[in-house]
This record gives sequence, C-alpha cells and structure tokens, in this order.
Amino acid sequence: MAGRSVREEKVEATKEAILTAAERLFAEYGVYNVSNRQISNAAGQGNTTAVNYHFGNKTDLVRAISRRHTEQIELIRDRFVAETRGSTALRDWVACMVRPVTEHLDSLGSPTWYARFNAQVTADPALYEAIATEPATAPSLLTLLDGLNACLPDLPPTVQAARGIMARHLIVQTCVERERALAGGESCPPSVWTDTANLLIDALTGLWNAPVSGSVS
Repeated sequence: MAGRSVREEKVEATKEAILTAAERLFAEYGVYNVSNRQISNAAGQGNTTAVNYHFGNKTDLVRAISRRHTEQIELIRDRFVAETRGSTALRDWVACMVRPVTEHLDSLGSPTWYARFNAQVTADPALYEAIATEPATAPSLLTLLDGLNACLPDLPPTVQAARGIMARHLIVQTCVERERALAGGESCPPSVWTDTANLLIDALTGLWNAPVSGSVS
C-alpha cells in the first residue's frame, strides 16, 4: 500500500498541532475562555479558520482531544483487566480503574495537560456527555465494572452509583493536583505517578468498603 502523500502528512501534522495547542489552552484557561483564533495562533497556523476547517465546532474539537487519550487509556486498561480477570479481590478491580490513567499520564512526560483538560470537560455536563459515550461502552470497562460489582454484592445500587461518581472525581482531581504541581515545578509528593496510583487505590478501596448509613438506600 502506498504511503501518505506530502499533503496528507502536512494535514496530519497541522491537526496534531491544533490538538496539542487546544488541549494546553483548554487545560490552562477553560474550554469556553479560549477562541479558535487563539488556538490557531498557538498551533502556528496563519489561517485563523484552521480549527473550524479541520475539526468543525468546539465540541468536535474537545471530542477529538479526548479520543486520542482515551484510546491509549483503553489499551492499557485492556492489559490490566486481562491480568485481573477472575479475581475476587476488590483492590484488584480498583487498580484497574486507577492505573490506566496514571500510567498514561506518566507516559506523556512532563509537562502534561490531559488531567486538567479532562477536569474542565467533566465539570461541564454538555461536554462530558459528548466525550463519555464511547469510553462507557469499551469492553474492558464493562468487564471492570462487572468485576467490581461482583465484589460488592450487598451494596445498594444507589450507593454504588454515588460512590462510582465519587471515585471518578477523586481520580480526576488527584491527577489534576499532581499534574499542576509538576507543570509549575513545585514539590509534589508522592514523587512518582506509581505512588500516586497506590494512594488512590488505597483510598478508593476504603471508599467502596465503607459502611452504609441506615438512612441511605
């Protein structure tokens, strides 16, 4: 099969530059505080309509940024889920929730912007809905949830759902704090992403195992 033409390679490079610039700007200033013109300038594009031309509207751009990360996270999660399949230990399945995210962030080097970008997007209901559909149906995630649920047979469904939301926010915000500190050259214990993952796994295992008050159902 013939390789890509020079024009195709140029288009792909332009799109990658736009995605990288947009991710950084969205992470630092918020999705709705950044214009397409600012993104084009940051990406080194003289044509201020480049963002619209390659990605359409802002939601499509956000979805494209998210997808290039979630695809990599899904590959990592596939590996962890395959290794964990059959386990009845809650901590093992919690690790499958946490480690794909922290391992992906670690693989990006420093500085990174994905954790802060993700926090901006997940805090907005419309944007979160736009990016959540595809990852929610990933086979490895469904297997993970089945394994997690099997470890919590007595937890009421409403409590389980609420704690799932808490778990997501704790993972997102803990990664944000570490990413922000690293980007600013600040001291950010623990010293490596693996230790951050361990702290999260400890905390989330405790969260899932916490008693349920009699008034909660």
